[in-house]
Amino acid sequence: MRTTMLEFSPPLIGEEEIAEVVDTLRSDWITTGPKVSRFEKEFRETVGADSALALNSCTAALHVALATLGIGPGDAVITTPMTFCSGVHVIEQVGARPVLVDVEPDTLNIDPVKVRETLERRRHEGRQRVKAIMPVHLYGHACDLDALKEIAREYNLAIIEDAAHSLPAAYRGRPIGAAQSGGPPILSCFSFYATKNLTTGEGGMLCGPRELVDEARIWSLHGMSRDAWKRYSAEGSWYYEVVRPGFKYNMADIQAALGLHQLRRLPAFHARRTEIARRYNEAFRGTPSLKIPAARSDVEHAWHIYALRVNPGALAITRNRFIEELKSHRIATSVHFIPIHLHPYYRDRYGYKPEQFPVAYEEYQRLISLPIFPRMTDRDVEDVIEAVAEIAEQHGSIARSQEILSAELGVGA
Repeated sequence: MRTTMLEFSPPLIGEEEIAEVVDTLRSDWITTGPKVSRFEKEFRETVGADSALALNSCTAALHVALATLGIGPGDAVITTPMTFCSGVHVIEQVGARPVLVDVEPDTLNIDPVKVRETLERRRHEGRQRVKAIMPVHLYGHACDLDALKEIAREYNLAIIEDAAHSLPAAYRGRPIGAAQSGGPPILSCFSFYATKNLTTGEGGMLCGPRELVDEARIWSLHGMSRDAWKRYSAEGSWYYEVVRPGFKYNMADIQAALGLHQLRRLPAFHARRTEIARRYNEAFRGTPSLKIPAARSDVEHAWHIYALRVNPGALAITRNRFIEELKSHRIATSVHFIPIHLHPYYRDRYGYKPEQFPVAYEEYQRLISLPIFPRMTDRDVEDVIEAVAEIAEQHGSIARSQEILSAELGVGA
């Protein structure tokens, strides 16, 4: 057994990142400046976006996207209960209503069939106008974007992609965040939080059509017509105008300094995550008490999270007990996510019942997120596999436990 705790998802920071941060600290710019501009350019080129805006979080990107699209009081946005709370909070914060739609049983991504059913029902009932769909590419597995884009075209909706998990995921060969030709407006929101596939400590990126990103740029920094770098550079002017009631969401050059080198190492990071996921899949596939994550053939998975599911009918312990057993083996885990409708704020505000979104509710009770990060050694990976396999075997199945008990009592002899 391990003698030290295997952390869940620590970052991998190299000497190049450290040197770039030091260079920034020694420069004339530590807030938004030339390195942010470079990072935006290189990120845009990496994913094939039309335009990119660096921000201080993915939450900021989602919030700015809503403001840029003019979504506010009286509007509604369709999203998923299987997400972190921030993506739903920002809908509330612009005065719109989040409309939750249940998820697909395999990927746990928002179900396009249920999205269409919800839109039809709301149109029939004369409810608030839905202005956008906010799908989450959960765990790094892309949603069924073709189906969602078709719905968005039909109902004249925008799409705001919560791509916090999905760098560098791809759907049908097209990177998440890549420029689209025609169709509904799509804004893609990425996260660079400490646990993400690329980190700037805190940070995010908004990608989309140039005219929308230009508008978002104004919203992102107090609604000012020009930022400090433009005003204080040799070619700049002190004069500016406030044209929107904007936010303070800009990324600093210190963060971008990290991002520049993390972006260059992203292919290696992704390759290592993919290899770890492959080894987990090989080890757990075929175990009756476990279900490995879905990975559809038309998706390149980013493997931000490896979400294993336990089969309660084949185990004599609960999911929570399984997590405690892993902790006793010094393996840190998590659960992604507690569905939105179970949290007191949303439960009480909208009167949600646990079974209202049955797939999200039932699958949440089975989820265990295992460690998956580039710093993991082969020994770390084997430790996780051995611990999971030992727990699954030790606690067998409920049916097997009953057989043993019956034999001990002489029942059925």
